[in-house]
Amino acid sequence: MTKFSRRTLLKFAAGAGAMNVTRSFAQSKETLTFAAGLFAEAGRGDRTRAWIEKFNKSQDRYVIEPVAIPFSKLADTVFTQMGGGGGPDLIRFDQTDFFAAVPANRLFPVDDLLDLSKFKFQAADKFVKVDGKRIGIAFETANYAMLYNPALLKDGAPPKDWDTFLAAAKEATGRGKFGYAFRATMPERAGFWFDLSNYVYGFGGQWGGGGEPLLNSKEVVEAITQYKRVYDLGVTPKGADAATYRRMFWEGKIGMNIDNGGVGGIFSAQAPDFKFDAARSPFPHREQGITLTMLAFNANSKKKAGAAAFVDWMLQPEPQAELQLLLGASNVATQIPRAEEELKKYPWVKSFDENTPYGQPFLVRSLESKTLDFQQVVCENVLRCLVGGESPKKVMDDAQAQALSRILRR
Repeated sequence: MTKFSRRTLLKFAAGAGAMNVTRSFAQSKETLTFAAGLFAEAGRGDRTRAWIEKFNKSQDRYVIEPVAIPFSKLADTVFTQMGGGGGPDLIRFDQTDFFAAVPANRLFPVDDLLDLSKFKFQAADKFVKVDGKRIGIAFETANYAMLYNPALLKDGAPPKDWDTFLAAAKEATGRGKFGYAFRATMPERAGFWFDLSNYVYGFGGQWGGGGEPLLNSKEVVEAITQYKRVYDLGVTPKGADAATYRRMFWEGKIGMNIDNGGVGGIFSAQAPDFKFDAARSPFPHREQGITLTMLAFNANSKKKAGAAAFVDWMLQPEPQAELQLLLGASNVATQIPRAEEELKKYPWVKSFDENTPYGQPFLVRSLESKTLDFQQVVCENVLRCLVGGESPKKVMDDAQAQALSRILRR
């Protein structure tokens, strides 16, 4: 039998005691689960988990446990869990799912969790307030602007208005190249809706307001008329999906494309030597769409103090700056200046940031929870206009009538 000296036994006892204290201390921490499609993404998922780990190391009471659920399954998974009385404590919802959860009372307001008046939020913050209550925190806001290839445009400059945009798109088209690209097919219905919405906002319209659909308003009909005008000009690769025309863009075959800043990041990653830039979209109005994701809080959760601790941490300047950097061209919840080295490396990001005050979620205002139903009706009818040759006014009158009867049951 091995013999231990008294000093060794004392040292062992002290170490074991310390381990017990540490284990006991760790076990005393309250764990909160945080579900997000972002955690399942290659690259950004790992970096976001590392960002959360910094919170965990700063805490002696709470631990955030990331739960990776692919974006395509997140809503179904979480809504099923929440319907059964469970679900993750924190959820990163996209704008459509967020506004589906609100009327179902699946989320709890965060106004009383902590003093949020000390933070300077971005413009998109107003979209997380419903009936005067703050339901969540804007986690990521992706602005839209016009990406362009200077090599395909006269003097390498982007068009400043709508007429010069049309002329530039036409001039850049030919010999296997196209002046512009957008989505106009039902297999890419969500992207089709985003592109249509940018036209609607850019021509001064909204899909809804005051509890009413506005699908055949003067502004929306004008937007659809101009969308069809571009389609009929023959300046786009008709039928190409977004993955295809984005690849064509970084191969130097597309002159202009209105898209979110993440697409600029794709160009930079896929073709580091490709020269492109960004500018404000050439529409008469500055308003453009935003892809908005919110940090929301499960009403079933009993861990509100832990949620408050995480929110307070993530809204501090340093975590916000780190999150903004890892998210790329997107904005975070608060107003955080970009690092000089980031702007030097990705100068086109500036054009996306300049659109921050004008961002509009891709939702039917005041009827947000029914957006997907509207999306189906609008896209079906706009296709009749694009492919069938019917007038924009006629198809949007029909869309308005269908929205009232099929969606709102009036």
